[in-house]
Amino acid sequence: MPDWINIILRSLTLLAVLFLITKLLGAKQLSQLNVFEYISGIVLGGIVAIITLDTNANLIYGLLAMFIWFIVPYGVEYISLKSKSFRDLTQGKSVVFIQDGKIMEDNMKKHGYSTDDLLEKLRDNNIFQFADVEFAVLEPSGSLSVLPKRENRPLTAKDLGLKLAPEKEPQTVMMDGRVLLEPLTNLNLNPKWLETELDKQNVSFENVFLAQADTNGQLTVDLYDDMIAVPAPTEIPILVATMKKCQADLELFALATENEQAKQMYETNSLKLQQAIDGVSPYLNE
Repeated sequence: MPDWINIILRSLTLLAVLFLITKLLGAKQLSQLNVFEYISGIVLGGIVAIITLDTNANLIYGLLAMFIWFIVPYGVEYISLKSKSFRDLTQGKSVVFIQDGKIMEDNMKKHGYSTDDLLEKLRDNNIFQFADVEFAVLEPSGSLSVLPKRENRPLTAKDLGLKLAPEKEPQTVMMDGRVLLEPLTNLNLNPKWLETELDKQNVSFENVFLAQADTNGQLTVDLYDDMIAVPAPTEIPILVATMKKCQADLELFALATENEQAKQMYETNSLKLQQAIDGVSPYLNE
């Protein structure tokens, strides 16, 4: 067999094996790999490179070495899930760098962190003064988790005493011009609803590159033809405006009529409608 064919076959075989091993070990971002996983990845890559290019090397021996470097990390990961002390040994522990606004210089020195390194990590978290930090911890992955002081944190709806409606992720209901039925079903919608919404925007199915729908039934689309402007979803603003107009009309009718019974009816229903508007406002993001 020619060497070039041998190299191709070895490459494809080892690539498939390496892909399978990576899937079995679990997917993590490179920044989240611990020291043991990082070393295992380097060794596995080295084994694949050597066995691929050295046609005199025994492929079976290479696969055996890859199996060893798979089973050991797999076993370490399994034991780590069962034992906190073993996990600390193999994956490392979190280290406090700032506590109660005070920098822990000794902890920084133990892990080879300079002041510039700390300030750089703080800037990565959009913090430019260490005095704004209440707590900061170096994670085993090497990232720095930062908790700003209370007065430096962004205001939330909870801080303002606002009640917001629960929000689920938008569903992609069309992609590359094709309707995706499962996301539509997740929102209790159907292709007929999608067709109606596209007709409202004078958009054809064939021209839709991507379309997403949210839990409020608002459809947002992106077209293949970038020269065509697509209006923003207006269902919620129209609904709110309609409810407010009805409430205002009831108040107007109450002022215009001289019939006390009718006036009382209009005022009562106007009040009920206002309560309904106040009740649904959080769900309409108003």
